[in-house]
Amino acid sequence: MAVATAPSESPVVDRWSRSATVAVFFTHGLLFASWTAHIPQIKTHLDLTDGGLGLALLGAPLGSVSAMLVSTRLLPRFGSKKMVRACLLGYCAAGPIVGLVGSLPALFTVLFVWGAFQGALDVSMNTQAVAVERAGARPLMSGFHACWSIGTLSGAGIGALGVAIGLSLAPQQLLLAIPALAISGWLTTRMIPDAAPRRGSQAVERRIRRISTPVLVLGAIAFASMLCEGASADWASVYLHGAPLHTSPAVAGLGYAAFTLTMVIVRLAGNRLLVRFRARSILPVLASIATLGFTAGLLGDRTVSGIAGFACLGVGLALIVPTVFSAAGRLPGLNPGTAIATVSTCGWFGFVCGPPLIGQLASLTSLPLALGIIPLLTTGIVLSTALTPTLRVNGPGPRS
Repeated sequence: MAVATAPSESPVVDRWSRSATVAVFFTHGLLFASWTAHIPQIKTHLDLTDGGLGLALLGAPLGSVSAMLVSTRLLPRFGSKKMVRACLLGYCAAGPIVGLVGSLPALFTVLFVWGAFQGALDVSMNTQAVAVERAGARPLMSGFHACWSIGTLSGAGIGALGVAIGLSLAPQQLLLAIPALAISGWLTTRMIPDAAPRRGSQAVERRIRRISTPVLVLGAIAFASMLCEGASADWASVYLHGAPLHTSPAVAGLGYAAFTLTMVIVRLAGNRLLVRFRARSILPVLASIATLGFTAGLLGDRTVSGIAGFACLGVGLALIVPTVFSAAGRLPGLNPGTAIATVSTCGWFGFVCGPPLIGQLASLTSLPLALGIIPLLTTGIVLSTALTPTLRVNGPGPRS
């Protein structure tokens, strides 16, 4: 009887667990992006200098990276389902408090706490995504990250609308957090247990030592990809608005918009691409598009070519992080949460380091020359994704 009923129950479980993971990815991106439009108002309200604001904003990434490091120990003990539920609650609760602070130290502290929940939720939901992907026996990670990108686009639009109608940050975040927590929180009850580490023939300690190099390689790829993402987010509009292009602020904003749009499109198609092509075949091709397109955009010295360059960069980077996270969750002899947390921490270091690195290089040379580090990094991604053994096998493998 058990054998007869299993096939009819499996698709239902698969559908509910996918829906829960999609909801959490979307919520994470929604709340992450919805507050950014309010940053100028917060700066004015607290009478912060540019340096003071930069120091305060550093709290969120520091909190995220710190929480990711801690998650490497917590995820194997508690599992991603419990971690997602706890972190989702904290993430939704801490968001509105950001708009209530009255000083620089308070803003840094609250952003650190909010960033910690954000980072821990990021690792936990990606660990759950690996479990769902392996249960479905097909690539799904790209679609989950596409939902995150759609959430960020929605959040950015809602934040801009909130500023336009005079809605302050605290009530806006509360209006978003309550329904998001109610829907996503209820769906998380349908999440599934984490995927077990793949077994090997040697002792666990020897397996962990053996796969330390693959973890570091995947972390380096994530570092390079997210450094380029962070640099695009902070410097695309600055590059298009400054010398030598001197476009209007409205047109300059199209650079990052093109990057985000092409990333969403490719991620929505990513599951099918990774079913049809091996990761080590498709990722180098996409990264080559980023390298050639962005280099041409910088050399073209025109607004259209610059925007097209950022669009090509979005195409090239779209599948890197989802595929690398999925590969980390399949490494033998290591808990998926531990591997994903390690790789994710490396990626976030890149995201944090990218903008100031570009800024320092630009102060020494020029911004167009400083942005030349991006095609160098994407060239490294071309080579590493083509040669990394952990990317030679597509997908989550057969259903257990």
